[in-house]
Amino acid sequence: MSNAPKVAVLVGSLRKESFNKRLARALEKMAGDRLAFDVLRLDNLPLYDQDFDGDYPAVCAQFKKDIEAADAVLLITPEYNRSFSGVIKNAIDIASRPWGTNSFAGKPAAVIGVSIGATGTSMAQAHLDNVMLYLDTVLMPQPEVYLKADDELLDMDGNVSNEGTAKFLGGFVDAFVKWIDEKR
Repeated sequence: MSNAPKVAVLVGSLRKESFNKRLARALEKMAGDRLAFDVLRLDNLPLYDQDFDGDYPAVCAQFKKDIEAADAVLLITPEYNRSFSGVIKNAIDIASRPWGTNSFAGKPAAVIGVSIGATGTSMAQAHLDNVMLYLDTVLMPQPEVYLKADDELLDMDGNVSNEGTAKFLGGFVDAFVKWIDEKR
């Protein structure tokens, strides 16, 4: 049985061949046995509605438990209209509600992403950082990674074609492993 820290991974893209899903696979491969990735489903969550706070739907309650069972959280976001996706926002709202039951509180966390725009996911990450800081995560400040996507950079198996990018992403993983060890 592995003693590797368990990381709840939230990928904010539902697209089958998502660049961000590819990035999640690449990071998991790079982490090897140092981290245990648990990529949580976001496509089965209903839209958050405060009306169900008193009787949380079972899928939402399980999602909260999955976040709580993790040692850390990794948010992998695309950039949509200069912000993060509604998919990831909905998941965050579900895991942080009802009021007083924030499943993210105190957890080491990191934000990363890939998008087709020239600046990658810089704006999305800035917005997401603010939300995660408000939710009391212990957010890793560096290194920041804003990848510009193309079909050649990341394949569906998580292989990175550019040696410099692979090395840079490996540095992110090394920093995240260290961050988790220091903060938990």
